[in-house]
Amino acid sequence: MYTFETCRAESVEHVCSFLKEHGEHGRIVAGGTDLMVQIREKSRRWAGITHVIDISPLKAEIGAIVDEGERIRVGALATHTEIETSDVIKTYLPYLGVASSTVGSPQIRNMGTIGGSICNASPAADPLTPLVASDAIVEITGLEGKREVLLTDLYVGKGRLDLSEDEFVTAFLIPKLREGSLTAFEKLGRRKALAISRLNTSACLHLAGDGTIDEARVSPGCIFVTPCRVKEAEDLVIGQKPSEDLFRRAGETVSAVMIERTGYRWSTEYKKPAVEAVVARALCKAAGIYEPY
Repeated sequence: MYTFETCRAESVEHVCSFLKEHGEHGRIVAGGTDLMVQIREKSRRWAGITHVIDISPLKAEIGAIVDEGERIRVGALATHTEIETSDVIKTYLPYLGVASSTVGSPQIRNMGTIGGSICNASPAADPLTPLVASDAIVEITGLEGKREVLLTDLYVGKGRLDLSEDEFVTAFLIPKLREGSLTAFEKLGRRKALAISRLNTSACLHLAGDGTIDEARVSPGCIFVTPCRVKEAEDLVIGQKPSEDLFRRAGETVSAVMIERTGYRWSTEYKKPAVEAVVARALCKAAGIYEPY
């Protein structure tokens, strides 16, 4: 059993000071959905933690979803349910809403926050791939003020984020997709109910007037050490008309990049066809054509 002292955040500055004071022995908690699982499983993440600060009192300040013109601000304390049901998200970033709708159970979605999901630094986080596909920016706040970094640059290794000891994530700043963009989120879990992703993919396509693809975004999850888009697959489909065969080859390209970057492992025989299928299905779903798998 882990034991620690808890307090409630009074301000963003209070959180930063708390983190600075307690260093590696302090931890933030928001919705607490990951916390309960980690404690039950006696996760090493909580070994040595002596102080915890609950930042949920800051909901009004860092929990809103706001249309800022060219981009959408999603506060770190926005819940998965709020993102799923947001009209702003449905209009400008629909695959983020779909991904949020697949997180856990309704109870978990009602409590869990996007900040907690991303800052857990798990490659299996469902909202991660649409954020990466959208080139999301992370707003980070510390004692010296705020800074913004590309979400993919926040990850510096497996389970590690580029945060100073006094910093925490306060918002995600997401550029709006081009008008007419077609998006999809596809997920593969061990079962349909309450499944953590084994693999997932977010895809975004935009078609020119002649029906060819003039923009593509392909962001697979759970296959690389740090999240990224796969430019090789995007380049393959740009300039082509959507088809099952094209998207099948895009899936094969993603699996080839996976093997090139991570090597051939015992799990590759399973992952290779699974990655190919999930990527192809996401692209087919985005394009509105028959799903081949």
